[in-house]
Amino acid sequence: MLEIIFYILSGLFMKISDDAHDRENNALLGVSAAIICGFSIGYLAVTSADAACIFLAILIGTIAAWKVDCLNHILSLLIFVGIIIILGFPAIGLVTLFVCAIAAFLDEIGNDSDWAARRKYLHNFFQYRFALKIAIFIFTILGLIQTTIQIPGIQIFSPLTLICFLLFEVSYELAGLKFDAIYNGLKSLLGIFRSVDGSTND
Repeated sequence: MLEIIFYILSGLFMKISDDAHDRENNALLGVSAAIICGFSIGYLAVTSADAACIFLAILIGTIAAWKVDCLNHILSLLIFVGIIIILGFPAIGLVTLFVCAIAAFLDEIGNDSDWAARRKYLHNFFQYRFALKIAIFIFTILGLIQTTIQIPGIQIFSPLTLICFLLFEVSYELAGLKFDAIYNGLKSLLGIFRSVDGSTND
């Protein structure tokens, strides 16, 4: 149950961090959400080999696509890496990591590409990270049909991992759809989040 909660929190705060930076230019909210996201993903990585493989693959894919490009991303990365260095990293399958990293990279590149944007089905495919979803689904199916034979480098995922990742994605997308309401709610509740542009103009 705790694993599910942290997957949901990771998706929620990852999107809040992204949109606070991209849509509101709000460094305080973006950094705060990034810190929470980094700790959430770090916790998952040191407690679950499946989560460790998936989130490390996402990290590799985003770095390869040059998408770690702001303070928010760097902070999340440093917290994530710091946690797994201090607390230890579960054993993961290198082949599975490689496949998932390639899928994450394709999602990042495809989401920003003009050629995919001109084709609605491709745009939706990459926008909603279907390359990585398919990779995770395949390794989950392999786990269900696997015999006692172990293939070196292949890490299989549990059905719970697939469910958790889908909840992570749903949380991420819902946070994007409801970002304005979340942002305005935080401003009303705390009264401290201001955009960088607004504070500069003052």
